Amino acid sequence: MSAQKKRNFQIEAFKHRVVVDPKYAEKTWKILEHAIHEIYNHNASGLSFEELYRNAYNMVLHKFGERLYSGLVSTMTSHLKEIAKSVEASQGGLFLEELNRKWAEHNKALQMIRDILMYMDRTFVPSTHKTPVHELGLNLWRDHIIHSSKIHKRLQDTLLELVQHERTGEVINRGLMRNVIKMLMDLGSSVYQEDFEKPFLDVSADFYRLESQQFIECCDCGDYLKKADKRLNEEIERVSHYLDAKSEPKLNNVVEKEMIESHMHRLVHMENSGLVSMIVNDKYEDLGRMYNLFRRVTTGLALISDVMTSHIREIGKQLVTDPERLKDPVDFVQRLLDEKDKHDKIISSAFNNDKTFQNALNSSFEYFINLNPRSPEFISLFVDDKLRKGLKGVTEEDVEIVLDKVMMLFRYLQEKDVFEKYYKQHLAKRLLSGKTVSDDAERSLIVKLKTECGYQFTSKLEGMFTDMKTSQDTMQGFHAAVGAEIADGPSLTVQVLTTGSWPTQSVTTCNLPSEILGVCNKFKSYYLGTHTGRRLSWQTNMGTADLKATFVKGQKHELNVSTYQMCILMLFNNADRMSYKEIEQATEIPASDLKRCLQSLACVKGKNVLRKEPMSKDIAEDDAFYFNDKFSSKFYKVKIGTVVAQKESEPEKQETRQRVEEDRKPQIEAAIVRIMKSRRVLDHNNIVAEVTKQLQSRFLPNPVVIKKRIESLIEREFLERDKTDRKLYRYLA
Repeated sequence: MSAQKKRNFQIEAFKHRVVVDPKYAEKTWKILEHAIHEIYNHNASGLSFEELYRNAYNMVLHKFGERLYSGLVSTMTSHLKEIAKSVEASQGGLFLEELNRKWAEHNKALQMIRDILMYMDRTFVPSTHKTPVHELGLNLWRDHIIHSSKIHKRLQDTLLELVQHERTGEVINRGLMRNVIKMLMDLGSSVYQEDFEKPFLDVSADFYRLESQQFIECCDCGDYLKKADKRLNEEIERVSHYLDAKSEPKLNNVVEKEMIESHMHRLVHMENSGLVSMIVNDKYEDLGRMYNLFRRVTTGLALISDVMTSHIREIGKQLVTDPERLKDPVDFVQRLLDEKDKHDKIISSAFNNDKTFQNALNSSFEYFINLNPRSPEFISLFVDDKLRKGLKGVTEEDVEIVLDKVMMLFRYLQEKDVFEKYYKQHLAKRLLSGKTVSDDAERSLIVKLKTECGYQFTSKLEGMFTDMKTSQDTMQGFHAAVGAEIADGPSLTVQVLTTGSWPTQSVTTCNLPSEILGVCNKFKSYYLGTHTGRRLSWQTNMGTADLKATFVKGQKHELNVSTYQMCILMLFNNADRMSYKEIEQATEIPASDLKRCLQSLACVKGKNVLRKEPMSKDIAEDDAFYFNDKFSSKFYKVKIGTVVAQKESEPEKQETRQRVEEDRKPQIEAAIVRIMKSRRVLDHNNIVAEVTKQLQSRFLPNPVVIKKRIESLIEREFLERDKTDRKLYRYLA
């Protein structure tokens, strides 16, 4: 079978030309033009959209796209010119309604036209870089309606007028406003911004400039802020109802600038109603409003903070330097705490716990607390008062609150070591007299101090508690060993204090009564027998005694007195009258203490177990004293305290200050050596800066003292001066 020859098929073009009707384009366009007229005249129901689409499709296909596009532009333009006339002719309030109605109709017509010319929109328009049909319709509306010479200004004025009406309390058609402004937004952001937003913001600025001026002349600060707040909220609401959301920050800026920024200095300093007045009168709502409004402007909060700081510093300064206030340390500290509570509450309830204000408050307190060099002493006295009696019957939580407040004041102190000195003295007195409200509260405060300042700060305080516990055990051992021997004599309780831990003063021991001396010597023998290498010295100024006394008519009382007072009273077992000099010789009590003891025994009403001649409040060296056998009291137990200055006397103050200064020297030297050991070479100014930084948690060292300590270290060959630069120091290993 022979292979058949392969045949190629080829389709050839028509040999004759297809002739298109030369009037085809015009005829087809006439059909489409008629349809567009009908659409604009609301007669679209009779049109066949399928047929119209095919006609438009064929025109583009036969390369008549340009004719179709230009015809569309001219037809739409002529219709829009007619619409413009209709809008221009509308009167008064009907103007916006007519514009809105025509816009809705134009949009509907545009949708239909776009559907008919969809093929042109998809193919011809992109290839010739023309504007798509829908966008073209919007642009033509913008050019012939919105930017028409007779409509443009009228539209702008009408919209601004309506906003003005609404601002003055009239009700306007918000729906219509929303539609018209939405039209401007649909025509492009530039149309909205140029034709409405810019003039709207200018008019708003003028309105609020004028209104704020009127308000500030007739309102107090609180009322003005209420009005400003109300206006801001109104504008935010206005944006949500009919403006572009992007206008909100711009509009807010205008209101903030005109109503707040322009007047904030005047508002804050307004007499009888400004910031200081609000703080003084606890106007939390007004303060909160001021905070929320002022935080909107750049320097608003800084202004409030500055004025508040200077106010707090001013009242604080008055408080800590007022001589009347200094008479009562407990009241002094309580007032500080009250001020702190007051401003804390303002910051938490009105200022949203803003860190700026918390820092301002802390720096103000630190500033004025340290203006009074006695603040550390007074804070310790406040603690002493609270832990002696002020916290009796108070719950643990409330005790903690008081202690936390004390710690807060303690943090502000620059001389924390001075506080430590006084606190140690006061704690010693509380522990030795058994006058503390609760050991738990005492220990709680020590834990807080330890957390704040480290182990170094509290090690001696903790040692005091240890001594108290050890003393109890020692006394049990003593009574077990020699109890039988001393059963008939006075009963003795001894606290053995470690010298380094307690604030003991070197006091000359007074002459104890022979009955007491015997028991004391027994204890001394027992103690030194059980502990090797120790020395005991009696601190007679720190002890107490209970005496049983019998008066006229056999009336008996138990007198609770100090060791010194006991020594004085025991003398009257053998004498009815004694002169001041005789008592001084017999007891050898230091003069200042002796006078205070005699004052409390003879001059305090209801506690006067001695009589004094001549009668006066003060003790003189030529006074004579008698046993007051007519003494009576409704209580069996009578506590006779020593007349004691709650605060230190001037010489005592000097002595405490001197001891503090002495204690600081080794700390400053240790800091210098630590720094030089790590840095090897350092100039004078940097050493001072580093030492201050290291020690500021305890106290602020004086640069002059630092210089003296450096000199001392150079003398002892810890450091040397550089040969060439005298301000440079080297560490000597």
